[in-house]
Amino acid sequence: MALTINTNLSSIVAQKNLANATESLNKAIERMTTGYKINHAGDNAAGYSIARNWETQLSSLDVVADNAAIGADMMTTLEDNYSLISTHLQRVRDLTEQAANGTYGADSLNAIKSEITARLDEVDRISKNCEFNGRHLMDGTMGAINLQVGLYSGSDSQIALSADLFKKAEAGELFKSYSGDTSLTTVAAIATACTGSATASGMLNKIDNVIKELSSRTTTLGAAQNRIDSAIESIAVQSENITSSLSTLRDADIAEESSKFIQAQILQQAASTLLSTANQSPSIALNLI
Repeated sequence: MALTINTNLSSIVAQKNLANATESLNKAIERMTTGYKINHAGDNAAGYSIARNWETQLSSLDVVADNAAIGADMMTTLEDNYSLISTHLQRVRDLTEQAANGTYGADSLNAIKSEITARLDEVDRISKNCEFNGRHLMDGTMGAINLQVGLYSGSDSQIALSADLFKKAEAGELFKSYSGDTSLTTVAAIATACTGSATASGMLNKIDNVIKELSSRTTTLGAAQNRIDSAIESIAVQSENITSSLSTLRDADIAEESSKFIQAQILQQAASTLLSTANQSPSIALNLI
């Protein structure tokens, strides 16, 4: 190789290798400090795009998981209130059974009627005050709703909750609609019928029909809760799988990066030393002058 002054090829080669070693060193430091092997689109263009898409999906899955959990809470609220109403109606039936016996005097029947009235008033209070997140669940105004438990806009990403779940549950509405007696529209009328001497026995079947209606609503409610629970499990599985894939694609192997860091550090030190030596090469030409 010719000995020149203007062009120091050895220095150029050393500079290039020093720059490469420094770049590798910086990249290893970045990956170890961030924990990611893809920090910029230039690191892996396709992988960067896929990772961003998965991150978006994970964020959306967090939201739909909350949606499903809130829906489950709403169903629990509704179920608990139906359970309370059923308990009161069962007590009304027991009291009506007593009144139908024919062995009670007027005072006793009035006492029975008073408790029946109190129980039915409580049914009305519960139905009017059953509320979740500003939505009234038992006054007949809610109608059918859809829970968004998936990532997309189609019906496959939604759970439809029937309007039957949110029908009116006031005592008068229940007895009017499901007892077969349209005269039972008020608490007073129902209480009177439950304690009358021609009417108490006949009320037992009517109360049973109302209780069966509540049982039917609760059954439908249970089916909806099962679907919501299934959706929550599905969301968790989907989130776990995407998280695992994202980790494989994006997370840095610290053991591997630390090895690269040491390698780059040694190369950087070697290139720096050799660059210093190469920069002295042109001075050798002075010995020939």
